Amino acid sequence: MLGIILLVIIILIAVAIFSQKKSKVVILENGKRVHLGSSMSAKMTAIVILVLLVAAFIAVSIRVVPVGHAMVKFNIITKKFSVSHEGVTLVPPVIYRTYIYDLRRQEYTMTARKGEGKKANIDDSLWSPTKEGLQVGIDLTCWYRINPDSLIKVHRKIGPDYDEKVIRPAIRGIVRLVISEYPIMDVYSAKRQEIQSEIYKRVKSLLEPDGFIIDEIVLRDVHFTEDFAKAIEQKQIAQQEAERMKYVLEKEQLEAQRKAIEAEGKAKAIQIVSQELKRNPLYIKYLYVDKLSDKVKVIVSDQSTIMDLKGLIGNE
Repeated sequence: MLGIILLVIIILIAVAIFSQKKSKVVILENGKRVHLGSSMSAKMTAIVILVLLVAAFIAVSIRVVPVGHAMVKFNIITKKFSVSHEGVTLVPPVIYRTYIYDLRRQEYTMTARKGEGKKANIDDSLWSPTKEGLQVGIDLTCWYRINPDSLIKVHRKIGPDYDEKVIRPAIRGIVRLVISEYPIMDVYSAKRQEIQSEIYKRVKSLLEPDGFIIDEIVLRDVHFTEDFAKAIEQKQIAQQEAERMKYVLEKEQLEAQRKAIEAEGKAKAIQIVSQELKRNPLYIKYLYVDKLSDKVKVIVSDQSTIMDLKGLIGNE
């Protein structure tokens, strides 16, 4: 763009100079030729050229800073830095070097899933040793921003590739440090939220002095080695079997208690019947008749004895 503008300026200057050389030739009465040049046109040409140069300089100097970004400007003459925020700004060419930085929330994800994270084509999980020395893989996402007040410091000390120079190494180092303080089963379940909070606090403490605002860190997933994953699966199966056996034992105990209560009830009933028979021997006939079907009306006990149940029941 700058080259095209300069080429246009050179062409305009050349045209102006060429037109200035064309002066009118007038032949007087005595036969003399006089070249009439207009001093006024030369001045106008100079003004036009000056205006064009200024316009070209302004056009070359105009820079647009996108929304949510900021521009770091370095003056190679004064060796000083300055910052221009979003919108239109003038940056004189040649004497300034400029760098655009994104001040919006940024994401750095390390994961085993292909197609995700900063390194989408590889397994980028954070494999770390636990307190017992067992390996676990951590999938993690960090949301962060550049502190606008520290932008010049970030540019001078780190540069535009801060995510690979600072963010990634800091997160990986702290994750390994924190994971090494916990047993593997705590990482797997019990203290996952606590581990996430601890990683966040340490990353925040480490990176904020360098000019970064850490918004949040999230543990996305936990991976184990193949052997340990099988061991976990077998343990879960054993736990499920133990729970099933516990249920069976509890069921049998409840059944035994039911039977004991039932037996106790029957024994008590027999005791009551025995006591009643002692007082009234005919009570046995009542019990006998009470157990018979309602459809039975007559009983022949022997050839000489016929019991009319209807009459017996009626007499009672």
